Amino acid sequence: PGNRTGIVTNAGGPGIIATDAIERSGLRLAEFTPATIERLRAGLPPTASVFNPIDVIGDAAADRYEVALAAALADPNVDAVLVLFTPQAGSEPERTAEVIARLAAGQTKPILASYMGEYSIGPALDLLNRHRIPNYPFPERAVSALRAMYRQRVWADREPGEYASFEVDRERVRSLFARVRAAGRVELGELEAREVMEAYGMRLPQSRLAQSPEEAAAIAAEIGFPVVMKISSPDILHKSDIGGVKVGVQDAIQARDTYELIEYRARKYSPGAQIWGVLVQEQVRKGREILVGVSRDPQFGPLVAFGLGGIYVEVLKDVAFRIAPITRQVAAEQVRSIRAFPLLQGVRGEPPADIAAAEEVLLRISQLVTDFPEIVEMDINPLVLYNQGEGGIVVDARIILQG
Repeated sequence: PGNRTGIVTNAGGPGIIATDAIERSGLRLAEFTPATIERLRAGLPPTASVFNPIDVIGDAAADRYEVALAAALADPNVDAVLVLFTPQAGSEPERTAEVIARLAAGQTKPILASYMGEYSIGPALDLLNRHRIPNYPFPERAVSALRAMYRQRVWADREPGEYASFEVDRERVRSLFARVRAAGRVELGELEAREVMEAYGMRLPQSRLAQSPEEAAAIAAEIGFPVVMKISSPDILHKSDIGGVKVGVQDAIQARDTYELIEYRARKYSPGAQIWGVLVQEQVRKGREILVGVSRDPQFGPLVAFGLGGIYVEVLKDVAFRIAPITRQVAAEQVRSIRAFPLLQGVRGEPPADIAAAEEVLLRISQLVTDFPEIVEMDINPLVLYNQGEGGIVVDARIILQG
């Protein structure tokens, strides 16, 4: 269906509720043609509203509903019709349901009903169900269903789109996964996840593994202060939770002290964990923090996730999922589908983020999980997006393989 919706109601309040819900949902209230308006004027009493929503008035019997619904369905500007019914003196629930069912027969335009009431409308609901007319107890739920139908149709009718294909080093990733499995693990360490990102063309901050306080100080000096220091262990998934991350290390003395502190915390809170050392990483400049991830659904396979990242992702839950592999068009739509997208466009004079860079990361991740279906879970959090034209950088990544 299209998104132009006609409404037939016998009560003003539900009609207004449905109209508001349509406007909020992104659907459109249909504008009737002059011929439809004249047809309604000829068939309805003078007190009725012949504009959208059509109000057939509270005492309407089934014949008024028939006039209104037939006119709305015949209008070329109407793609779908929502029929609202409230039981009142003079109304005919069952006969009205019969009218809806008869007019719906052979009709290509969707008709959804919202019969409100309890026991008095029971037989009418049975009749609607027998004729497969969807009914909803409240207008908002009917509008929500209509919106879902419209979005599914838009999705089904969209152009197939173009799949991106990047030059990547599959053999490097294949060998790495084999080494991880040979070690009896399914969780990649951060350095290993970083290697996967490099093989698939991601931009990454400078990082090196230190295995002593002195080495940490030397590496930090080579990278350039300030740096970030993180525990490196395949057994510690959430480094921040145990105090295993330190941002803004300013000099060699602090780097040595931070190494000792991070290693102490890791051994204290995870006594059995395998400790590889401490990762010393370039501290990237601030930008918009984004989450890009992968999960595997038993029915649909790999799903690529995109949303607002950083520490707030679990609180805000503003994440959009798409089935991999995704096309360039799907990546663009996915980025724009999150509620926080206006923040990426720039607010209060802030320049827009590099949205094209975010789309490219999505496409590269889609290619990665398509090439390696053994990846069951992956998080890039955060992907730091800079201003338009400046790209983005993968700060942290996590990958889990199928057991």
